[in-house]
Amino acid sequence: MEVEIRLEPGRKEPRAVIYAGADTPELQELAQRLSGVFLGPVPAFRGERAVLLEPGEVYRFYTDGKGVSAQTEAGVYAVRLRLYELEERLVRRGFLRVSHSELVNSRKITALDLSLTGTIRMTLGDGAAVCYVSRRYVKRIKQALLGEEGAL
Repeated sequence: MEVEIRLEPGRKEPRAVIYAGADTPELQELAQRLSGVFLGPVPAFRGERAVLLEPGEVYRFYTDGKGVSAQTEAGVYAVRLRLYELEERLVRRGFLRVSHSELVNSRKITALDLSLTGTIRMTLGDGAAVCYVSRRYVKRIKQALLGEEGAL
């Protein structure tokens, strides 16, 4: 395989183009793997201080009326990316959309509580954060956590 890198000043994210003679399953797998690559830590802010958050240390990303925030064990940070941009980047890293305004790190889920109304209450970390799965997303969450045939 031949690999070539071209630098474009001002480009924020890399773009990969694959030239091939024929479409093969291996080629499709390569394309999927490349599209799922997260390009590093998420830039975040606390006051005037900028930090880089590793996705694995984030409990959840959520909108709070002022923008998008990230909650970690160390506290809450402001994030300048939009929630849908974070979702596109992080869905293959174990993040799940649980409502219109929230993404959670599935690796940080420590408890699930079901209610009679069909909603799910998620505890993240050691009780550091609690969030609720909206009814619209319950089916998707069940499928993501338990597979296609599982049921909570």
